Amino acid sequence: MIYENELVVVEIEPSEIPWIKVFTQRKVKEFSQCSAEEKLEIFRIIDIVEKKMLTYFKADKINIASFGNMLPQVHWHVMARFEGDSYFPEPMWGSKQRESSLELPSFESFFKQLGESL
Repeated sequence: MIYENELVVVEIEPSEIPWIKVFTQRKVKEFSQCSAEEKLEIFRIIDIVEKKMLTYFKADKINIASFGNMLPQVHWHVMARFEGDSYFPEPMWGSKQRESSLELPSFESFFKQLGESL
């Protein structure tokens, strides 16, 4: 876990790319069931994460997604994407395109700095 407050939890998704998930603390199934405060907090965090991923990793693209088919609780994925990652331009759940050729700065340092920023 990177960060937690009364509204949300921010966790790391282990991957070859920088990837975090933002969960609501309350176990609600749909975004429309979130309170205005929860929605604002989710978007506040997504905004910070996106900017920090772009700056720190020099990502080619940031992917932001919310599905919830496998885990029926409101949560958002934020991923830094690179032309050299194994799946680009496919989604990370898609077909592998190649072996990764990424040489990225420390994920550990990034996640620590991110937690301090949130």
